[in-house]
Amino acid sequence: MPDFPAHASPAFTPAASPRARPKGHDRTVSDLRLTREGEKGVVGVPAPPLVSPAYTPPRTPDVGVGHDGEPAVDDRAELGPKTKAQFLDELPEVTCEVRARIPTTTGTEMWLHLYHNNADEKEHLAIVFGPNIRSKSLDRQRPGESERERMIRGAYVGTLYPGRTSSRRVEEIKKEAGFGGTLPASSPASSEELSMQASEGSETTYPPSLGPPLVRIHSECYTGETVWSARCDCGEQLDEAARLMSLPWPTPSTTPGSDTPNSHSHSLPFDPTPVPSCGGVIIYLRQEGRGIGLLSKLKAYNLQDLGHDTMEANLLLRHPGDARSYGLATSMLLDLGLGGENGIKLLTNNPEKVRAVEGPNQEIRVVERVPMIPLAWKTGGLEGVRGPEVERYLATKIEKFKHMFSG
Repeated sequence: MPDFPAHASPAFTPAASPRARPKGHDRTVSDLRLTREGEKGVVGVPAPPLVSPAYTPPRTPDVGVGHDGEPAVDDRAELGPKTKAQFLDELPEVTCEVRARIPTTTGTEMWLHLYHNNADEKEHLAIVFGPNIRSKSLDRQRPGESERERMIRGAYVGTLYPGRTSSRRVEEIKKEAGFGGTLPASSPASSEELSMQASEGSETTYPPSLGPPLVRIHSECYTGETVWSARCDCGEQLDEAARLMSLPWPTPSTTPGSDTPNSHSHSLPFDPTPVPSCGGVIIYLRQEGRGIGLLSKLKAYNLQDLGHDTMEANLLLRHPGDARSYGLATSMLLDLGLGGENGIKLLTNNPEKVRAVEGPNQEIRVVERVPMIPLAWKTGGLEGVRGPEVERYLATKIEKFKHMFSG
């Protein structure tokens, strides 16, 4: 048999038969502890940070075996302090370019805000529910702008209708001209107008009487939201956040965000009348695949089918385990008037996201972290995303990203 040059030889001797999966790869969420009880005495290395280092470690963090099935060498001590979470020293600048009313299939209405920024070329979104959250940069008067141009970009109060000529309400124009005119104090439009007036020179515009608004910071997931992927629960989380923010105004027997026995039922007939919602905002960031992009994300899926988890797959592709950042989300929340002492309730299972969203100088105050429990867990598998892939995905979130599914 001729001697082949070294570069033509296989890197490893082929196995005679398929190799058993490395220990730990067949674990599901059923094998993991979902609470923090007893974790104080656990000996081990700290969880990987949310804001990953700019380079890829030479070996996968928090893995007991290497990619070849052999024990991995823990050389994280060589990485030094760069493995800690790093936060922005200065928040990016954001501008809301346009908003539009979106009637939804559930009967509620939401307002889609499109943002530009000075950090990237992407168009990030804010999905706003309720009349009490307005963008300061959208409402700001722009040089040489006509009333029609203001209405076209969504800088108006009330409702658009054929023949409308002003971005302001008729009552406001009459009052300004000295003809009196008052607005009904309880009307949604007057609440919207008060929020717009409060946005001038104030960091908080959300009415304190309503309590902290519900907020979800959601990263784009084409596969989970559009092509019905069961590899993750991203689409389900987006739907659940919208459902909670679309719940009706609270009554003495209910509170915003509370579940009812029929909260997931879709058997009721459709009512075209818009339902006043308790409100909230979903910040939709265009950072697909934890910031690695769709192309690399699909490659990562193939690596997962070869036996690697979602974190390992990113690292094998020379990406950080999590390449996302949340400075844009912080800036967008400030523009929407959600800074200040009133705070927000953040829908997330990731405690590190709380620290990242609050900003370098705690510009946003998170007063409560609201966990997002998979629907399949809440319904005993009758609803929600199910399958071995999503179980392994959730197990990795808990074990390696240290997500918490309890309050």
